[in-house]
Amino acid sequence: MREADVTVIGGGPGGYVCAIRAAQLGLKTIVVESDKLGGECVNYGCIPSKSLITIAKLYDRVKEAQKFGLVAPRLNVDFSQMQKWKSEVVDKLVGGIEFLLKGNNATILKGEAELVSKGKVRVTIGDSTEEIETKNVVIATGTKPVQLPGLELDGKIVIGSKEALELTDAPGRLLVVGGGAIGLEFASMFQKLGSEVTIVEIMEQLMPGSDPEVVRLVQRKLEARGVKVYLQSKVLSVSRTDHVATVAVESPTGGFLLDVDKVLVSVGRKPRTEKMNLEALGVLTGNGGYISTNNKMQTNVEGIYAVGDVRGPPLLAHKASKEGIVAAECIAGKPSAADWKVIPETVFCDPEVASVGLTEARATQAGYNVKRSRFQFAALGRALSTGEAEGFVKVISKAEDGLVLGVQIVGPEASNLISEVALAIEMGATVEDIALTIHPHPTLPEAIMEASETASGKPIHQLKT
Repeated sequence: MREADVTVIGGGPGGYVCAIRAAQLGLKTIVVESDKLGGECVNYGCIPSKSLITIAKLYDRVKEAQKFGLVAPRLNVDFSQMQKWKSEVVDKLVGGIEFLLKGNNATILKGEAELVSKGKVRVTIGDSTEEIETKNVVIATGTKPVQLPGLELDGKIVIGSKEALELTDAPGRLLVVGGGAIGLEFASMFQKLGSEVTIVEIMEQLMPGSDPEVVRLVQRKLEARGVKVYLQSKVLSVSRTDHVATVAVESPTGGFLLDVDKVLVSVGRKPRTEKMNLEALGVLTGNGGYISTNNKMQTNVEGIYAVGDVRGPPLLAHKASKEGIVAAECIAGKPSAADWKVIPETVFCDPEVASVGLTEARATQAGYNVKRSRFQFAALGRALSTGEAEGFVKVISKAEDGLVLGVQIVGPEASNLISEVALAIEMGATVEDIALTIHPHPTLPEAIMEASETASGKPIHQLKT
């Protein structure tokens, strides 16, 4: 029987980071992973999808480059080379994670873990089993896709994001069921690569819960590129053959049939806890079966912790990693806790979307006297010079003292811009603090400064209202 101070079940962004930090703190650490180190994010989500999205965007930009004076008449997409490059990126990161775990003296076990008791983990490795006697367990098993009745994944016609990332060509006709972050990223990507795309979303807007102004711009861009969007609609049934599917859709304007080559289902995820024996161990769970913890990642059962997506939304890799650090430090006896104010979110659709803190609606609902300020990328030199001038930065602040409550960005490099304002909110910055910070010119972050100048009543590159 192996012995450990901490056994981490799951080697994704929450699990492997937790294991590295625990080992750094001198704890005898074992991490158990049933598939590949890096988990869903590195192998089947964040990294491969952004790799392919980058290629699709580059392809699209080159096709449109004639307006810049660049002509590429023989531009083609080599899907085999795309997949090869994507796999190389993933393999490099997986190898790096293994290197870091071993370099920090954490033990890696490749197998299926079962939490037998709060101090015992059984690991099935092929035809054999091993048991670990452990002082602490960190559950970092993540989530898996939700499957709807009648829309069960078959891996060929009806697929999830994992299968979509392995396609060897762009589907001629693609139906995306679910207009959330994952659905929009794939819709944007495959449209650029030549697919005829339709999105069916059951709610009143794409990206439910996001700022409506942001979403409207994204939807307009999608529709301008030929994507059909059906809101307040749902798929009633799918009739499939070996190569195509006929989908019955119900919409506010009536029902219709849609013939497609692939149906990509992206309607949410649920916690992966089947072998954790939570009920038998008395571990409390909340809505949707997500594991309940305090801000130290401790469950109600001493010695059992949980981090990452298995704890519940928002399901974000960067959140999982920070939680993994907190859990490791708490196990080591350090005064650590999840005390962050905000968690930034990004969507790599076209244009990109990023948000941190409160939206205008949520700030108002929370009782704040809200001030709303925007700056359009169309008025920004750097955005114009790159040919990507769609979108805006929107700053939500307290009217009385200018405290920054939230920022939404839709436009070029939104994912790279949002961290500045995440830091600003964490540090309790006001719009004047951002406005007084000199930003280099010409750059995209100037839009944040310009919006903050407007919020502080001193706009320069737009008229005062």
